[in-house]
Amino acid sequence: MTQPPVICFGQQPCGFFPRRFLAAKIVTARRLQAELGGEIVFFYHDSDHDPRETQTTFRDRKTGKPHTLNFAFENRLQRKFSPLYAKRIPAGWREKTARQLPAYVDLRWVEEFKQVAAANAADFCLEMYRRMGLLGGIRVARSGDAALRRLACDVPEFFVDVQHEGEAVRARFVDGALQLHEGGASFVTLPPVPFDKSQISPARDSRLRWMQSVVHCTHYVVGAGEKVYLRREDASDVSFVDRDPIDRSDEAYCEIPV
Repeated sequence: MTQPPVICFGQQPCGFFPRRFLAAKIVTARRLQAELGGEIVFFYHDSDHDPRETQTTFRDRKTGKPHTLNFAFENRLQRKFSPLYAKRIPAGWREKTARQLPAYVDLRWVEEFKQVAAANAADFCLEMYRRMGLLGGIRVARSGDAALRRLACDVPEFFVDVQHEGEAVRARFVDGALQLHEGGASFVTLPPVPFDKSQISPARDSRLRWMQSVVHCTHYVVGAGEKVYLRREDASDVSFVDRDPIDRSDEAYCEIPV
């Protein structure tokens, strides 16, 4: 029997209001589903650790000027090295941010934002996307999910989530050692510790193969940035579809549905 279509798109948590390019990926995936049937899978790369991923750029509703907000984090180690699913949001951040939002978004979204009680950055973003109605009927597969990791294939380049100074950190495995990148040519080598597949997530260049070994998609919606590094030869049986164009792609998507 022919496999029913599995239409996938991937993305890190990309702002507590999603960036517009993520909305475009969702629109593209839904259009493909309307044409082909099958299911849509959102590969949510919540094990990424870069705090810049969750920067959220709004336009002032009166002046049109851009303004960028981001999560606050409990400490420097967590901000710099913890995976996004482990970056805890300190008390007061949601309330402080909610007071600023009316300058940028409709009051409907301010109220939805206030209702999100997630304790970490990845969960907060995902819950906000759901409250905006973006993920209805879409299955979410998370790279930080230990069960998913155990099912995934082995890859030569990867990160390992380990404990360091009381925090979960995402360390690159290089030449048999776990390293944290401090910036430039500076690295911190962690003490050796045992680890297993439930702690492993892929490096960028091996992400497609790792994801595909679990998701088994037939179609993949490609973002503009992914074209630079995506190794299509790792999924030769997949049809790749460019995401639909959208203006101001790096800014926050905060439209009200008609």
